[in-house]
Amino acid sequence: MRDHGGNLDAAMARHGDGDWIDLSTGINRRPWPIPELGAALWRHLPTRAAQAALVAQAAQAWRLSEGAEGVALAGAQAAIQMVPMLRPAGRAVVLGPTYNEHAACLKQSGWAVDTVATLAEAQGADLAVVVNPNNPDGRCHAPRDLLALRQQVGLLVVDESFGDITPELSLLPQAGPDNLLILRSFGKFYGLAGLRLGFAFGARATIASLAQHAGPWPVSGPAIEIGRQALADDAWAAAMRAQLTADAARADALAQAAGWPLAGGTALFRLYTTPDARSAQEHLARHKIWSRIFPWSDTLLRLGLPGPEPEWDRLAAALAR
Repeated sequence: MRDHGGNLDAAMARHGDGDWIDLSTGINRRPWPIPELGAALWRHLPTRAAQAALVAQAAQAWRLSEGAEGVALAGAQAAIQMVPMLRPAGRAVVLGPTYNEHAACLKQSGWAVDTVATLAEAQGADLAVVVNPNNPDGRCHAPRDLLALRQQVGLLVVDESFGDITPELSLLPQAGPDNLLILRSFGKFYGLAGLRLGFAFGARATIASLAQHAGPWPVSGPAIEIGRQALADDAWAAAMRAQLTADAARADALAQAAGWPLAGGTALFRLYTTPDARSAQEHLARHKIWSRIFPWSDTLLRLGLPGPEPEWDRLAAALAR
């Protein structure tokens, strides 16, 4: 099923309109502050120079290897939809359970897709997808293990959409080989998912193919400028990592007091074991807090982290009842 978080329409259909707190995604609710933007950014098509400046800033912020290239896209989702076009359809493996769009997009393009539980089971595939850190359980893989897998598959796609919180795990400093593609999301860590900004990094030929599929203006002018400025703000990023780490511990304490033990997660979202996930989701929804459950589990519930203090107060009150 291609179900997703962020589906507030479903919450409102069942529980009515109101002042909802959407914790059904892993999007940071403490966003990077958007600056004033000049009118020209809204009136003119983005230039190639502006797009190149954005990619260069991303490469610097994320320590991209000198041997690799990148392309800015309309979110990591745009890259996921184009990955199946990079190779002739064959056998793909996705390390799961994980973000369901990877398998769905591959299947839609004619790939035979298997979901596997370990890196060892992915060996021999024409294409392998690993989300690192993983969504929703936060499982992480060391760079050396992923680089070893790269030698055993036709193309390794590493989705680092939540990688800003664990920079030590990133493969971007080792990017460049022909059969390694790394995806990055901007909107999750920077809390600006509405910009629809993401990146793909890899070998020159691979990135050129993605750029051709994406077309001449894959990202808007305002998104380019906001992304460029935010990715240059190293001080904000460092402070936010510390803030989110503290927030994750705070959320865990609230959930533990409610009888929900931690099952996994990252510093952008937490995964809890509940007696009944749907009942837990409905309970929070009655307090206008939306959460994420999964069709493959009756007990797991994922919560993003609140931002402003009033959101924390509402979550604490809901979990205490």
